[in-house]
Amino acid sequence: MTPEPDERARIRTAMDRILAGTPEHSNGALTVVALAIEADVPRNALTQRHTDLKDEFYQRIRERGADNGDEARLRATIAKLRQTIANKNKELAQLRADVPALVRAVNQLTLENQQLRDMHADGGVVVPFPDRVPARPRD
Repeated sequence: MTPEPDERARIRTAMDRILAGTPEHSNGALTVVALAIEADVPRNALTQRHTDLKDEFYQRIRERGADNGDEARLRATIAKLRQTIANKNKELAQLRADVPALVRAVNQLTLENQQLRDMHADGGVVVPFPDRVPARPRD
């Protein structure tokens, strides 16, 4: 499938409008998404078919010294999310490491409980814990 003949021209015109600060169809952000909306093309037209125009757009932004705040904000968000993922992976590894010890504790308690039940069934003396320890009166 070949792109429409005027697709590149529409992208260049949209690029000029955004960089001039006079967008007609987008919010004017210095992003590929805004450029695609402004040019009325799918975003993948810039990320797959016309990567040279996407690179030119970003180069022109850098040349003008314009701050692409959206990109900086997204990069900061990505870094924060990567840190969150690393922390969650560490927590998950710790929880997985704790499982065998907890399983052993449950097995041991189950065994002790069964031994106490057997002792009680055999007529042995089993002293139950009180339901509640009375509170000491305060002075």
